[in-house]
Amino acid sequence: MKLAYTMAPGRGDTDLILDRLASDLIGRGLRLAGTVQINTDRPDAGPCDMDVKVLPDGPVLRISQNLGPSARGCRLDPEALEAAVGWVTARLTPATDLVIVNKFGKHEAEGRGFRAVIAEALALDIPVLVGLNDLNRAAFEDFAGGLATRLPPEPGALAQWAGQGTHGLAACA
Repeated sequence: MKLAYTMAPGRGDTDLILDRLASDLIGRGLRLAGTVQINTDRPDAGPCDMDVKVLPDGPVLRISQNLGPSARGCRLDPEALEAAVGWVTARLTPATDLVIVNKFGKHEAEGRGFRAVIAEALALDIPVLVGLNDLNRAAFEDFAGGLATRLPPEPGALAQWAGQGTHGLAACA
């Protein structure tokens, strides 16, 4: 089983790192599945819009809801998240070199979201790289059973880890 996670300190930094990594690896010929998150600032200065790009080439799905400027709480659109899960599940094959999951978040912590995708990829012996934050770290560690590797949020370290277990990266390096 090859499972790793990374955490960057700044808000949205993990998203940027995983997006760049995915673009680089796809450019090098790897067959990726999963999602990367794209955050877009809102002109009304409210919280950013959150979209996920289904790897390797879309679609891009809006996973945040605009609940208004005074709203508090989670803005995640669970139906959009599950649609992304469906797209990724449909694209996952034994030929996939790497799965990237932009975040092991609240839904995954509660047993939903990308949890089944991660498990299926690992069962197919496909490496999985997950973005994580401190809020859901304990749930992820329980899910991973102590078998996940923590990687620094550095593109070189992430690409090196990905290359050690993928079918296609050795030929591209």
